Amino acid sequence: MPNVWRDKVSNKGPDWSDLTRAAASRLAECGIAGARVDAELLALHVSGLTRSSLLIADPPDDGARVRFEHLVARRCAREPLQHLTGSAAFRRTEVAVGPGVFVPRPETELLVDWALHVAPDRGLVIDACTGSGAIAKALAEERPELRLWAIEVDEDAYDWADANVADNGNVALIHADATASGTLSELDGTVDVVVSNPPYVPADIDVAPEVHWDPDHAVFAEDNGLAVISELVERARTWLRPQGHLGFEHDETHADEVRARLRWAGYRDIETHTDLTNRPRYTTAVNGP
Repeated sequence: MPNVWRDKVSNKGPDWSDLTRAAASRLAECGIAGARVDAELLALHVSGLTRSSLLIADPPDDGARVRFEHLVARRCAREPLQHLTGSAAFRRTEVAVGPGVFVPRPETELLVDWALHVAPDRGLVIDACTGSGAIAKALAEERPELRLWAIEVDEDAYDWADANVADNGNVALIHADATASGTLSELDGTVDVVVSNPPYVPADIDVAPEVHWDPDHAVFAEDNGLAVISELVERARTWLRPQGHLGFEHDETHADEVRARLRWAGYRDIETHTDLTNRPRYTTAVNGP
């Protein structure tokens, strides 16, 4: 007796599980780490289904299959997954991202952990070089009582940040150069925490193919990657109240130089922190002798 159900399924073409397996294999051949996860996330994005629903869903129609295969091809060309789905997971939230803004990385979540720990109740926090607004958005959602200022100089990135924090009433976003002496000068001497993921990659460093989709000015910096950091160290010294905290991300090759520049600027309790792969990822310091 023929298996009627199997015949019906095969007549409908490949289901989402078939497409996902084939996509994962193709992405792996293209050198994508975590190819299976990326394939599943693209399938979820196109189908609009949950992971459990995807397993038992009807095979996609031709339009959905073509859209999925097109996205897989773009990912195979090393376009960031977050550009394809339009969002990046960051801590407990989702951040809208795309061309023109730096895609937040998981390593920066550790910097947010630190800021949450040191920020006092109803503390005043500046997120300098906010990019997509990921740090400010995460802090605002996890500590709603904080008073947050987010600063971004690039117009495209500012628009993305505006989209991400516009609905949060305790984040004030401004379009300005975070390192300029006049930026938020009205807050000088009153800020509890300055946090930042500035551009810091040295220009001669080889980066992953996906990084080239980020704006160069959000990734690379002069002075071997330390130009923006050096200016930010000086600007934060003026913003911060006595005993206020500064924390920023940097390249793994910068740890010694960053600590030296912080000491020279007058900070104390300087500490470099490692990421989950034990690389020196960010440094924190306290304002004051």
